[in-house]
Amino acid sequence: MEFVRQSIPEVVLVKHRIIGDARGFFMERHRASLFAAASLPDRFVQINHSRSARNTLRGLHFQKAGAAQGKLVGCLRGTVFDVAVDVRRGSPHFGRWVGALLSDENGHQLWVPEGFAHGFVVRSEEADLVYGVSGAEYSPEHDRGILWDDPAIGIDWEVVAPLLSEHDRGHPSLAEADTDFSYREDT
Repeated sequence: MEFVRQSIPEVVLVKHRIIGDARGFFMERHRASLFAAASLPDRFVQINHSRSARNTLRGLHFQKAGAAQGKLVGCLRGTVFDVAVDVRRGSPHFGRWVGALLSDENGHQLWVPEGFAHGFVVRSEEADLVYGVSGAEYSPEHDRGILWDDPAIGIDWEVVAPLLSEHDRGHPSLAEADTDFSYREDT
């Protein structure tokens, strides 16, 4: 595995070695010792699976600090553009985003740490995402979001009219969002 820190260094693209032949392929999606050595979680409290149609946009989601979650996101079928937005007040990257193309072909995963909102848009006919959640299990009372097309963030989703849930249509802008994460520089 290769762990590639993104322009916001807490977000990490995990590239896997895919071993393939005429029968198919094999790859390790997670090995606790390698993840721990890369300062990523080696255990998860919840595993989620979503299936979505082309142009579906889910996000931008996060849970408040009392039940914060980190997410290791991978696409098992199809292709998605996956995004992480820094929502930590005081961070030098506050309001900035990074994105990565995740697909069944490239096998990449994106680590989205606590203090970041997460979202994705489906680029293939259909896509299956599976993500391991660290930190806290899902908590409806801590569930929050940010408007997917907030101009202050400026994500280029490359889709004009995405399929959105009513829940995602109703999220506030980043400036109005109920974020309670504070940036602290590790020493």
